[in-house]
Amino acid sequence: HTDRAPAAIGPYAQGWKAGNLVYTSGQLGIDMETGKLAEGGIREQTAQVLKNCEAVMKEAFLGLHVIVKTNVYLTNLGDFEAFNEVYKTFFPEIKPAMTVIPVCELLVKGAVVMVDMVACK
Repeated sequence: HTDRAPAAIGPYAQGWKAGNLVYTSGQLGIDMETGKLAEGGIREQTAQVLKNCEAVMKEAFLGLHVIVKTNVYLTNLGDFEAFNEVYKTFFPEIKPAMTVIPVCELLVKGAVVMVDMVACK
């Protein structure tokens, strides 16, 4: 658990460590300062989602450099290119495996992207 990422909306953990793997729960683009979705669109929400995932990983004493897998949930597959523009700034050298899953909606009204990650230390 970390106070630097949004609290779980339900009865689950923000992340979990199992052996040398760390899993994050799905993170939304909720800005910790305002408690609301990052203002703007896919780019702004993507940046916030990845910052939230990074905060969970840092709580496990890890960084994004050990991410091996990301699952991306998009409400509009047309946003994939814009998502990737932001995503590659967080992963300039490593290229984790990725699955992109189209969804009708996410848990918070107005959310357009959610990401969960797996790290191996």
